[in-house]
Amino acid sequence: MAQNSVKIKEYWLHIIAWVCFISFPVAFAISEFGAVDLKLFYRLGINAVVFYANYLILVPFLLLKKRMIPYVLSSIGLLVVVNIAVRHSMPQLPPGMEQFKEMVEAVEQQSAVKQLKYFIPVVITFAFFLLGGTIALVKDFYQRDKLVQLKEIQKTETELQFLKNQLNPHFLFNSLNSIYSLVRNKSNEAPEAVITLSELMRYMLYEAREEKVPLSKEIKYIQNYISLQRLRLLNSELVTLVIKGNYEDKQIHPLLLISFIENAFKYGTDFKGVTDIAIVIEVVGNTLIFRVNNFLGNFKKDEKSSGIGLRNIKNRLELLYPNKHSLSMKKDEKRYFVDLELNLY
Repeated sequence: MAQNSVKIKEYWLHIIAWVCFISFPVAFAISEFGAVDLKLFYRLGINAVVFYANYLILVPFLLLKKRMIPYVLSSIGLLVVVNIAVRHSMPQLPPGMEQFKEMVEAVEQQSAVKQLKYFIPVVITFAFFLLGGTIALVKDFYQRDKLVQLKEIQKTETELQFLKNQLNPHFLFNSLNSIYSLVRNKSNEAPEAVITLSELMRYMLYEAREEKVPLSKEIKYIQNYISLQRLRLLNSELVTLVIKGNYEDKQIHPLLLISFIENAFKYGTDFKGVTDIAIVIEVVGNTLIFRVNNFLGNFKKDEKSSGIGLRNIKNRLELLYPNKHSLSMKKDEKRYFVDLELNLY
């Protein structure tokens, strides 16, 4: 449907352009001489042939295929044949237009006009030939540019889907580990953890599939995740979540913040089992400010799988918020700090 629509638009564009082009000399001839020379339509028809020969045949099948020598030879041959045909096969004026013929011959007898009599049609024909080639090249350029943009969009969507698919199993793996710990310890909070996990998975499988989600739902998702983590911790008194600002009417691309929080829970527990994590989510105008810092525990990193979520989230931020975010990740001897600012529009 889209291709047919484009063809129809191009078709009408050509018709309108030629109607406008022909109307001007015809109107001028009628207003100045009271009649229209048939030679005018003949030459316009010849110029149209030259235009479309270059536009539809020579440029697409020779020039754009980098067959330069055949294109040059064909172009020269076309122009020579057309100009010879114009000079030797001009139509005769119909009866009753002798006065118009005499006026034209009188003008042609002037020396300056006589010298340009044969030169001007050649220049005009060549101009139509160049115009046809130029428009064909411009059309090809825009078609190629549109194709490149389409490929980039498809590539971006594929990359985003790939990154989401990497994030989801990572989250599920951590959550199942948390529930396993509760079940193994025969905790009464295990059923609540299962319900919380089901709510989290419902969000990830259905709502998070949208391009953007309400920020309120993303925050609720984070709150549920932290609640699930707290159930398995020996000491979660130092796990804090502070939410500030008006976020009810804001939207965000889903699952952007959770990897930072997962990372904090993974490495934020000391040797005594105390988990120390501080999370702040603040909305100021159209800007989302996200901060998380955690104690650097004694958990030994797996160099092969460590940081997968963080690397993925960096890539997603670059794809989804180019030049609309700032991200800082640093650490000192005791703590790890993440500061993220997002322009939500």
